[in-house]
Amino acid sequence: MVSRVIPVDPFELVIFGATGDLARKKILPALWRRFRAGQMPEAARVIGAARSELDTDGWRRMAAEAIGPAQGLEDFLSRLDYVTLDATGDDGWSALRQACGTPAIRAFYFSVAPSLFAPLAERVRAHGLADAGTRVVVEKPFGNDLASARALNAALAAQFAEDQIYRIDHYLGKETVQNLMAVRFGNMLFEPLWNAQYVDHIQITVAETLGVAGRADYYDRAGAMRDMVQNHLMQLLCLIAMEPPARFEPGAVRDEKLKVIRALEPPRWLVRGQYASGAGMDAYGTDVGDAASATETFVALRAEVGNWRWVGTPFYLRTGKRLSARSSEIAVVFKDTPHSIFGIDAGAHRNILAIQLQPNEGMKLWVTIKEPGPGGMRLLDVPLDMTFAETLGPAAEAIPDAYERLIMDVIRGNQTLFMRGDEVEAAWAWTDAAITEWERGGERPELYPAGGDGPRGAERMMARDQRLWRDIAG
Repeated sequence: MVSRVIPVDPFELVIFGATGDLARKKILPALWRRFRAGQMPEAARVIGAARSELDTDGWRRMAAEAIGPAQGLEDFLSRLDYVTLDATGDDGWSALRQACGTPAIRAFYFSVAPSLFAPLAERVRAHGLADAGTRVVVEKPFGNDLASARALNAALAAQFAEDQIYRIDHYLGKETVQNLMAVRFGNMLFEPLWNAQYVDHIQITVAETLGVAGRADYYDRAGAMRDMVQNHLMQLLCLIAMEPPARFEPGAVRDEKLKVIRALEPPRWLVRGQYASGAGMDAYGTDVGDAASATETFVALRAEVGNWRWVGTPFYLRTGKRLSARSSEIAVVFKDTPHSIFGIDAGAHRNILAIQLQPNEGMKLWVTIKEPGPGGMRLLDVPLDMTFAETLGPAAEAIPDAYERLIMDVIRGNQTLFMRGDEVEAAWAWTDAAITEWERGGERPELYPAGGDGPRGAERMMARDQRLWRDIAG
């Protein structure tokens, strides 16, 4: 299998927050890999802008440290320039204007706190750096509730049209997430079964082994519901539950995702947890310096999509920190056969399509077969495995990571994998209602030991429906 690399048009990418963690850990390495793959044209340039007192050589050294030793790196670094700039004042903006050329495509990456989105957007426009073809990339968190999301949308809309704004969620750039759409809509095998008649339930799990990892101030204000459910898990749910779009193009895909969010019923069961000490790790309260904190680090909930396709089908969402394994998985669990001709042994067997997003991207379809050997009809569940590293061999190493794909989509002007403003607001409306409901109850999150599988309440939630969570380790 040969991966095709399609070069993009010449572009200029300005990264605000160019000395921050996101730029060093994700954006610059992603650009380097696209350069190495031959996708960046000769005229492409990257301009870093931040308040740090650096010169271009200093930023190039920072980029080299972030990328690591590599053949051809000097050629890539020669495309980089840097400007010291005040995001909320006028210092440095004339220098940025001089550093910019006259490319056909210019994109601004707001790798900064959301509080800086509006000041940056205003200054980009005021200093003559934007035109009708300019693109703006904004990272999550896109607000912390519906009101703040609306305010951010309004601030960006005052300077840019909606088709110029790219709200990035790196989960949507993962290869397996896009393969989910190919599997659903490119195979007659699945789509006729993708409904309440044949699907028993769907589980979406995003489990992390890390704690707050240097994000204590932000995380203690946000919690797992705002940090993960409102965006990452909501987007995965949309792709699983959406109707087939008329065409695979941005407007049609995002229209169908929005319909899913608007059809979501309020969560019927919701469990909040917070990690305690365990497995040699500190409790959350110690990590954030506040033993009385009531912020949740784990959420499990049961949702339903109120439409004809999914009526009565539970969607179980689960995410947490300091769990036993790092794993992101979507599991579509199909119903039992209507009648077993093999006796009671068949009752424990089900078809499951397990879509693994990390750490090992791929898909497994569990099917029931006869166990080899004499002695009667004994049934066995085995996976049809499409783990990319095993199925594609060396070609799997060339699969771009999420940021590589998403940045190149910005340059192409393809918004399919980016959230639209009304979609963000609809997701916050649903999330806010759930948060308001639990805050009204006043209950503290249930403690669970670090390194475990979460609070017992999540197991009780599933037992109430006579179901079990899948093993986090996969």
